[in-house]
Amino acid sequence: MKSLWNDAEAAQFAGPLGPRVYTSRLLGRDRSLVLHGGGNTSVKLREKNLFGDEEDVLYVKGSGWDLETIEPAGFTPVALGYVRKLAGLAQLSDPQMVNELNTHMLRAGAPSPSVETILHAILPHKYVDHTHADAVLSVSNAPEGEKRIREIYGERVVVIPYIMAGFDLAAYCAREFPKQAGKNTVGMVLLSHGVFSFGPDARSSYELMIELVSMAEEYLARKKAWQVGFSRSEPEPGPGRSREDIAKLRRAMSDQAGFPMIVKVNDGEKLAAFARRPDVDKLSQQGPATPDHVIRTKPFPMLGRDVATYAGRYREYFERFSAKAKEKKTMLDAAPRMALDPALGFVAAGRTAKDTAIVEELYDHTIDVILRAEALGGWRALDQQHTFDIEYWDLEQAKLRKAGSPPAFTGEVALVTGAASGIGKACVESFLKRGAAVIGLDRNPAIAGLWRRPDFFGVTCDLTNQQEIRKALDEAVRRFGGVDMLVLNAGIFPSSQSIQEIPAESWRSAMAVNVEANLLVMQACHALLRLAPRGGRIVVIGSKNVPAPGPGAAAYSASKAALNQLARVAALEWAKDGIRINSLHPNAVYDTALWTEEVLASRAKAYNLTVEQYKKNNLLRTEVASKDVAELAAEMCGALFAKTTAAQVPVDGGNERVV
Repeated sequence: MKSLWNDAEAAQFAGPLGPRVYTSRLLGRDRSLVLHGGGNTSVKLREKNLFGDEEDVLYVKGSGWDLETIEPAGFTPVALGYVRKLAGLAQLSDPQMVNELNTHMLRAGAPSPSVETILHAILPHKYVDHTHADAVLSVSNAPEGEKRIREIYGERVVVIPYIMAGFDLAAYCAREFPKQAGKNTVGMVLLSHGVFSFGPDARSSYELMIELVSMAEEYLARKKAWQVGFSRSEPEPGPGRSREDIAKLRRAMSDQAGFPMIVKVNDGEKLAAFARRPDVDKLSQQGPATPDHVIRTKPFPMLGRDVATYAGRYREYFERFSAKAKEKKTMLDAAPRMALDPALGFVAAGRTAKDTAIVEELYDHTIDVILRAEALGGWRALDQQHTFDIEYWDLEQAKLRKAGSPPAFTGEVALVTGAASGIGKACVESFLKRGAAVIGLDRNPAIAGLWRRPDFFGVTCDLTNQQEIRKALDEAVRRFGGVDMLVLNAGIFPSSQSIQEIPAESWRSAMAVNVEANLLVMQACHALLRLAPRGGRIVVIGSKNVPAPGPGAAAYSASKAALNQLARVAALEWAKDGIRINSLHPNAVYDTALWTEEVLASRAKAYNLTVEQYKKNNLLRTEVASKDVAELAAEMCGALFAKTTAAQVPVDGGNERVV
């Protein structure tokens, strides 16, 4: 492991917290050190209060902040002297600890202090860094882990047995640290948890972390346990890998959870090889690399696809350990968050696409820890009691009780065609705002980069090509697990021509894009919509020209009318599958790719109006924007339209010919 310190870069971080912010970000950049909110850093400063009196202040990473992107506001100032004294108490419950930390913050509005605040306070060093380094976990989770850690570091680190983070750990370290620490001590290892480094300045503390982790890596290399190979192998015979198979698995997981889930499939070399190992049962079912992961991952992955059997095992795990708990525990849902399957490889599941991506990355690193520990003589996870204690920690249960309702479409997947501009682009934004993961299809290659976030997947696709649709759906379902909502928006508006002047090719093109392409998408999505946890929903972006065609737009009007009839028949045929389909008929939406200046001018001329008059040529004398259509499209997929199918709703400001 190499230090990422850069003098020029460091100079950009000014102020008392600048160096602390900079090295925290350096740690956060390295996924082998910390993952998704893990790890912790702090600094002790002496500051003047409002009366000019100097006081010692501990700035510690606040809850909810990630080291990779942390800013000065992400560090919570607390009264160091008071917090340090807490470690000397005989006992302190979790609610009491939270109260004492929150009532001794020195900045209103600061994030809640980390549960490891007291531990940072009792360490007698200005800068303290804490990570969950893969290499250190690999060693401490091997046979004779403590002995190996002491062999690597000698008197350079204090070694602490596993104790759950919070008051008990801090109180134990307050007693034990002075006993073990000497003049050469620069760090501390919490077995099966992580490693600390500390120093008088940010750079020395950071680079000591790099040095300590490098020593563990070098030890693993000497023992031939650092580079673990992954043998290529073909999937074993069994359940298929089709998008419908994945959607079935997602449906089973969602039904067990009681809410829709996003599912991601990864059959990359490492994850697939691990799933196909003959000893995968022994290696995967012991527990996580460190109990902290369990909040995201559940205590063990599902093997195969039998969700009901997994749920039964999880309930047994809960009943066994909750019976020993001091306080009554409320069981979480019994759905798996991970699965290892010979055909699919690794499957991650979560409430959101972000949650799912985190689960995937955590297990990717867990495999490294498991296989390296196995190479040292045998992977050993902590006793499941420790895992249960974290998963059902009072503080975590309290968070669940206080959590508000998630956005309406959380865990669901929307597919939008023609998503790179106009109404389609606005639809993507409306569905993202409501918590959905969104698949955007468009022939414009820009679709792939319009939204860089885990809950959006853009695919370049010619919707008149059945093979391209299938390929795009295969990729999308592996990313999110299925399709719950479909917005058929892609279309073309041929130039204005009288019937006798319409070229055959122009007519065929309008029918191919506005009708046949939508048919192909519907056919490809039907099996997925049928498996949607809350029922499939389709919104067709039609046109005012369906009920009220205009002169010079025969190809467009006829193709949109044909699409409208297709939607009505689909409503009749697919209702038995729990799929509802409704149509929107917008008019005069000019911020779309269909309305070029040329088309707009020609249509205005056909009505003997100026362009500005044409834009507001409706009863309400108002302009209709893409966002207006998109918001109603999203609502049509929500609870308000739960009992409506085959509806046709105008979004046109009121049109005399339609009325």
